[in-house]
Amino acid sequence: MRHFVAGEVDPACLARLLNAAHQAPSVGLMQPWRFLRITDVMLRERIHALVEEERLRTAEALGERADAFMRLKVEGILDCGELLVASLADGRERHVFGRRTLPEMDLASVACAIQNLWLAARAEGLGMGWVSLFDPEALAALLGLPKGARPVAILCLGHVEAFYPEPMLVREGWCGARPLEELVFENAWGRAGCVG
Repeated sequence: MRHFVAGEVDPACLARLLNAAHQAPSVGLMQPWRFLRITDVMLRERIHALVEEERLRTAEALGERADAFMRLKVEGILDCGELLVASLADGRERHVFGRRTLPEMDLASVACAIQNLWLAARAEGLGMGWVSLFDPEALAALLGLPKGARPVAILCLGHVEAFYPEPMLVREGWCGARPLEELVFENAWGRAGCVG
């Protein structure tokens, strides 16, 4: 979600949402997620400025699609009731279980926590949007993250007038969703699988 209506998120509801996130599966039970709740208005504005800087860089990188991209609403940082930053914890290197062969499993675990939060928010009638347009080092410095910690997502959470009937990027004509049949293979990469 990118469009929010005014109104704070009830503290008890926020606690339920964060508890749902904390129940996410975690490889090796490393629980590498950390959530920073942003309540300072000036800090929120500085985060918004970082996102705007990256939005301009992204538009430039898109070349001929730059104008279309700039017309998209890509975040709701200043509008949402709650702003959270999901980060990878420092000290993850000591977790060998699940990371020895796939070191990115810590990131996968954080993504599971974010998904839990997202589903719980929807069950509570709240919208959530995942903002990824930011320089991780700049955001880490702004938030005072310790060495080894890394921000993964800026999460906009709050009340919405209505949920989108389809993904916003589809609705805005930016791209279309691919059919599941193109993404499921059987026994070998590229070999069509049976779905349904």
